Amino acid sequence: MGLSATAVAAASQAWVWRPDDAEVVEGDEYTILRLPDYFDFDLSVVSFTPAGPLGAAVDAVVERARAFGPPVLDWQVLLGSPAGLAEELSARGGQVKLGLEALAMDLSRGAPRLPPPAVDVSLRWATDFATARDGAAVEITGFRGELPPDERIEEIAAKCARAVAAGEGGMVVAYVDGEAAGTGSVTLVDGVARLTGGVVAPSWRGQGVYRAVLDARLSCAVAGGATMALVKANEATSGPILRKAGFTPFGPEPVYAVPLGQGRSVPNREGF
Repeated sequence: MGLSATAVAAASQAWVWRPDDAEVVEGDEYTILRLPDYFDFDLSVVSFTPAGPLGAAVDAVVERARAFGPPVLDWQVLLGSPAGLAEELSARGGQVKLGLEALAMDLSRGAPRLPPPAVDVSLRWATDFATARDGAAVEITGFRGELPPDERIEEIAAKCARAVAAGEGGMVVAYVDGEAAGTGSVTLVDGVARLTGGVVAPSWRGQGVYRAVLDARLSCAVAGGATMALVKANEATSGPILRKAGFTPFGPEPVYAVPLGQGRSVPNREGF
C-alpha cells in the first residue's frame, strides 16, 4: 500500500513540535513557541490554521510575536499550510532560512533492509544521563546551540526511558570506538513515526552512522505498529540519504525567517 499525498500532508500538519520546557502562546489560529536559551533559535510558529483572510491572520501572528522582543520569527510553511502563505511571509520581509522537505515511507509491510555501516557502530537508547548528554552534544554539531543544563538532560533521559518502556520511541545514540558519533529520535503518534534530530558528528560522517541510527528508529517504529515514517529533512544533508533509503519526497516545507521590526512591503510575485 502506498502513501497518499493527502495522508502525508495531514500527518505533517498534525505534527506540532512543542518542547515541554518552551514558553507556549496559543491563539485561536496559531501557536508560537519561545524556546530556551540553549537553542540556536528563539521564536517559532508551530501551528497556523486561519479561519478568515490570510493576510490579516498573518498580521495578527506577527504582531503577537513582536511582544516577545526578539528581532526574527521562524515560520515553517507546511504541506497543508494555506495557499499563499509563503508569499505573505515574503511580503513582510521573510526569507528562506532553512530548506526542508517532507519525506515519508510506507511501513505497512515493515522496514527496509539498509546497508550496514562501514564502521562498527553500537547503539544505545538515551535512558540514562550519560547517554542523553552524549546525544545532546552530538546534536549541537549539526544544529548548533548549546548543551542544555544538567537538570534538563535528566528530564530528557527520564522521558526517553518512559517512552522506550511504553514502545513509543525515544532518542538513540550511536557510538564508534567508544565515541558518540550520531543520534536521532523517533516518536510514535497515531500510527506515524515522527523522525527528528538525526545528525552525525563531523568526524564520522560518510561512514553509514546515519543509516545505523535510521535503521534503529525504523525498527522501533515497526515494532510499535507505525504504518508511516515521516521526517522533515534538510534538503542538502539528510534528504539525499533518506531518499536512497527508500523515503519518498512529498514537497518542500521551508522555514522562513520573518523580521519583526518592519512593516509589510509590496510582494515580488515573480517567484511565486
